[in-house]
Amino acid sequence: MITFPITKQLRRLHADERGTVAIIMGVLIIPLVGALGIGFEVSNWYMTTRGMQNAADAAALAAATNAGSNYDVEAKAVAAQYGFVDGTNNISVAVSNTAPCPAGGNTCYSVTISGFTPLLLSQVVGFKGDTNLNGTLEKKLSSAAVAKPTIQPQDVCMLALATSGAAQGIRTNGAPTANMNGCNVMSNTAAQCNGSNLNATFGLAHGTSNGCGVTPVSNVPVVTDSYASFASNIPPLSSSGCGGTYPQETHHGNTSTVAISNQVSGSLNLSAGNNFKCGDQMLTGNTVINTPPGSPAVLVIENGQLDLNGFSLTTSSGSAVTLVFSGDSGSYTHAPTDNTNGNTGLLDITAPSSGPWSGVAIYQDPSLTSGLDVSAAGNSPTWNITGLVYMPHASVTLKGAIDKSNAGKSCVVLVADNFTISGTAGILKTDIGQCPQAGLKMPQAIIAGRSALVL
Repeated sequence: MITFPITKQLRRLHADERGTVAIIMGVLIIPLVGALGIGFEVSNWYMTTRGMQNAADAAALAAATNAGSNYDVEAKAVAAQYGFVDGTNNISVAVSNTAPCPAGGNTCYSVTISGFTPLLLSQVVGFKGDTNLNGTLEKKLSSAAVAKPTIQPQDVCMLALATSGAAQGIRTNGAPTANMNGCNVMSNTAAQCNGSNLNATFGLAHGTSNGCGVTPVSNVPVVTDSYASFASNIPPLSSSGCGGTYPQETHHGNTSTVAISNQVSGSLNLSAGNNFKCGDQMLTGNTVINTPPGSPAVLVIENGQLDLNGFSLTTSSGSAVTLVFSGDSGSYTHAPTDNTNGNTGLLDITAPSSGPWSGVAIYQDPSLTSGLDVSAAGNSPTWNITGLVYMPHASVTLKGAIDKSNAGKSCVVLVADNFTISGTAGILKTDIGQCPQAGLKMPQAIIAGRSALVL
């Protein structure tokens, strides 16, 4: 058989496998480069998105912790620290304080950070991205976070309602050595303390708290007046038996006098429930209030003051009383006073721990608008009180240290329109744990605690 040379060459070529890999690689180079490109870019996208997520988490926590009117400004400032500046390089930082919460409601804070990154090798496999910016194909990346603010209720032993519009509900006069003994103070407007932080744990204010409290906290939500409803317990004027007759003190130099019917001394025996006094009441000797065992009494002083006149008014052991100042606005004084030059009077009373006036020691009718101010609380006269002192429209100057009553729990809470604090003013003994035992629910302010991510 004759074999032609060309046939031999073809058979040899058919059996030769050299160069096969090169051919295969030539065929696969395009998808291989595409796969490598996709892997590279996906990794880059992941790293960028991870950075966005870290920024969104931190910004959402900052917004929820701020919980104020500028929550969005703070969130965007935090995102900028991570390199994501809203409105720069096609970066968008969207912040909301009405985001849905996983547990329900729409009080959560959300931050969404989005931006674009140009496509590189992924175009080799035909990926076109999400948009075309200035002729460049780009992919959109975004991350979102949702945080829920937490709150910390804080019991308050001094509350300035500031319904009069007082710019500073709490302020100091000079540089007092005031001592609130670790109590919290709260102003529904601003608070300004110069020279003393009052030794209050938290100095809280709806506006700016400047120097008040070991820890001043501003932008605290307004604390509502939860004690105004006690006014419904005040008997109508027609039931007092005063008949429109209200003897008033007269002053002669350094002395004051009042009708014999309005002079009080010795034992003041009150029945359970309402007891009425018409006009100014002036002590002419040390006086002890006695009430039936287990039955607190209410002493309603209509259109008059309680002038200790240098003497002491004390509840006996086992007795409890609420002093209510009611009547009409006008020239009357509706407050405890001490009109003696020595100002040595002592008001030492315990509030009832149960019943309609539970926890209330002194109560000015919130309908009164004049004759309410107290110029030297805790000093002239001295106050030893267990319970609430409620003077919602009064300007109170606190000059002395208020202690607990001799026979009561360590619980003193002051509520007024505004306070000026001077001298050695303060509250010596308020044990938050003893206020419930004294029958008093303390006012509470809400401050922001540490926020938590929920999404």
